Amino acid sequence: MRYCGFSATLKGTPQLCTTSVKLHTNTVRPYRLHAPRLQRKQTRAAAVQKSQQFAERVPASNVAQEASGLVDQPMLPKRIQYMADEFQSMSDPKERYKLLLKYARTLPALDASKKVSTNRVMGCTSEVWMTASLDDTNRVQFSGDSDSELTRGLCALLLQLMSGLKPEEVLQVKPEMLSVLNLGPAVMAPSRTNGFLNMLETMRKRTVMLTEHLPRFPSLNITGDAITPQGSFAEAQAQYLAPNAAQVDALVKVLSEKKIGIVAHFYMDPQVQGVLTSAAERWPHIHISDSLVMADRAVKMVEEGCTTVAVLGVDFMSENVRAILDEAGHKDTKVYRMASDDIGCSLAEAAETGLYSDYLSQAAATGKPAMHVVYINTSLKTKAEAHAVVPTITCTSSNVVHTLLQGFAQIPDLTVWYGPDTYMGRNLAQLFTSLADLPDEEVQKLHPEHTQASVRALLPRLHYFEEGTCIVHHIFGGEVTELVRKAYGDAYLTAHFEVPGEMFTLAMEAKKTRDMGVVGSTSNILDFIASKVKCALDKPFADKLQVSGEAVHIPVHAPIQRLWTLLHVSPGTVAALVCASVQMGGGYS
Repeated sequence: MRYCGFSATLKGTPQLCTTSVKLHTNTVRPYRLHAPRLQRKQTRAAAVQKSQQFAERVPASNVAQEASGLVDQPMLPKRIQYMADEFQSMSDPKERYKLLLKYARTLPALDASKKVSTNRVMGCTSEVWMTASLDDTNRVQFSGDSDSELTRGLCALLLQLMSGLKPEEVLQVKPEMLSVLNLGPAVMAPSRTNGFLNMLETMRKRTVMLTEHLPRFPSLNITGDAITPQGSFAEAQAQYLAPNAAQVDALVKVLSEKKIGIVAHFYMDPQVQGVLTSAAERWPHIHISDSLVMADRAVKMVEEGCTTVAVLGVDFMSENVRAILDEAGHKDTKVYRMASDDIGCSLAEAAETGLYSDYLSQAAATGKPAMHVVYINTSLKTKAEAHAVVPTITCTSSNVVHTLLQGFAQIPDLTVWYGPDTYMGRNLAQLFTSLADLPDEEVQKLHPEHTQASVRALLPRLHYFEEGTCIVHHIFGGEVTELVRKAYGDAYLTAHFEVPGEMFTLAMEAKKTRDMGVVGSTSNILDFIASKVKCALDKPFADKLQVSGEAVHIPVHAPIQRLWTLLHVSPGTVAALVCASVQMGGGYS
């Protein structure tokens, strides 16, 4: 802990936990079909014939009706239950393994013309392709294939379950319905489980695209010799990847001659960040980050010889840089903001209202140990006045989880009052509620002094301000979330702590069920995307990485730095899931 002006700042980056739906978990099934089980000695032809006969006896239109409200239904969908009985009749994992390979052999090979990037299933460790079409009766017909025999078997299972359903029935099939298949850990390793669920999500998305005309997010198509943007935001990204060389030269000249350091926030326009990133290769005293790290890097720049620091960000960021430099003994260093007019923030202004004063007074009046955790995106005036009412600690999106958990761990019966960001407060409460359902070892990966029981105990003592909204992040709820769910549900989904709860929930679901999501700070999001890019580049085949948006093509020998600069976008943009998607050749050279 260290003190910053009028408030203390805890530093640390939370490591958010990841869980997965495990298809091999023992499942209590409320009933069994009376149809005879497959005998282990049956031939493959007999097994296929029996499966087809059963499928004919079960009208496809009944499946989704039986599947809806699965937990409350006395019967499981017949197709799913039949397969579940088929696999669970085999106690030997090797027999289940062999049965899955039999399913793989029954799957017709997909035509080579359909094994293209647009039909790829993302998030699978092997190559998987999936197509969908509507037949003359308005039912969805799927086809698929994989280069892995086991994955091909899983693909065959899904095709047999889903083909022939009406579009609305496909969309009602949820991952938990398939957990009863109970294929066993020998078949369903964690990565294969994620791939299985990603195949299901892809089938749902393809079904939506067959039946609805949906607007598309901006896209950036990158090839070996061209960058083609589609949409105004993509045009800005294109400028980021190819900044004006003359502007870069002029900036480097001025900064080096006058010994000026620049700290900029992730929120800066992509065009500006492109110039800064390129200039930083020749003048090292340029840094782009979140608010607190901006101030820390400013101190380092001064210690390395800079006499002036320019801040690219809103007013409270300049104030924070000034305060941290003063605390470090650099009061003579000049700090410049980039406009003479006020550079305000609706969220920071919410903390200067009478409602926020009342909120703090309520915290002070409880008579119990209380701590006010204030988001760094507020003015020094707010922090000072709050600290006079109730002990106040400043946090960033990078360390807010650790800050809250550390406070609860250090002070018995502590009540935490977070503000002013209402969306972040709600999302933190949701994250902790989810954390309270995890085993102790998973909780302790996030904070070693907490357990499932301690997290549950702190939930009633976590409060957040209800009237603080960023007008920019507000637009990333509602219709945008619904569009992401329908059109980009199979993509990697990311959500900043500051976005509306419905967007946060969407990314949490992708994170928990398919390892295809991340929630947290801008740094958490960028690290997640960078790790997925690295994994894709390490694969021996051409892979596709889509973080929402349209297709972006990156050649096999593209430098990793080019990929990384593509990913440096503002957290608001990342939260809205309008990053471009990336397709790259296998291997990094």
